[in-house]
Amino acid sequence: MRKKELYQKVTEYFQTAMPVAETELHYDDPFQLLIAVILSAQCTDKRVNMITPPLFHDFPTPEALAATTPEVVFEYIKSVSYPNNKAKHLVGMARMLVKDFQSQVPDTLEELVKLPGVGRKTANVIQSVVFHKAAMAVDTHVFRVSHRIGLVPMSCTTPLATEKYLMKYFPADIIPTAHHWLILHGRYVCTARSPKCHECGLNGICKESLKGTGGN
Repeated sequence: MRKKELYQKVTEYFQTAMPVAETELHYDDPFQLLIAVILSAQCTDKRVNMITPPLFHDFPTPEALAATTPEVVFEYIKSVSYPNNKAKHLVGMARMLVKDFQSQVPDTLEELVKLPGVGRKTANVIQSVVFHKAAMAVDTHVFRVSHRIGLVPMSCTTPLATEKYLMKYFPADIIPTAHHWLILHGRYVCTARSPKCHECGLNGICKESLKGTGGN
């Protein structure tokens, strides 16, 4: 099957099976989402959603978060992975927002990655979810699923290479949603250790299913 045809079939499947696909992180504004995405690195969305309500309540603005210390923030987030580093990143991020961005979350990759705790993946999530830009954030789920299905070749050995390949074949207007399709599919169906191939509607399309592997 040609790549263009594969992408079309995958898109048609997800449009039917997952017509609503969005982040599972809870937030009310761009600042809250930025905090949540920073906290979600190597941590589950479920855990992040458990600890953010008090944090959001007590530090509702960049100014409020910038005025505190990492030691104080640590007490709110100590149950997530790498809480010491993330506490420092959150306070540093808030201070930079106040100092350099008029307390507004920027909308470009170049500006977002200047913020402490924000790498390319986090910046792409913000661009996609908040600003509806054609940005593809490649986390472990997206990387795994896109390779298993065959959307990207094995030569795409890095998140950046995978991102660029997916961007090449998914239409720009689909990319923000496709990001969530791949994440949610990887989280609930095409899981890392025991993929639920018998439940997957991509059987017969997926490269792994065509090889007779992929959890069989």
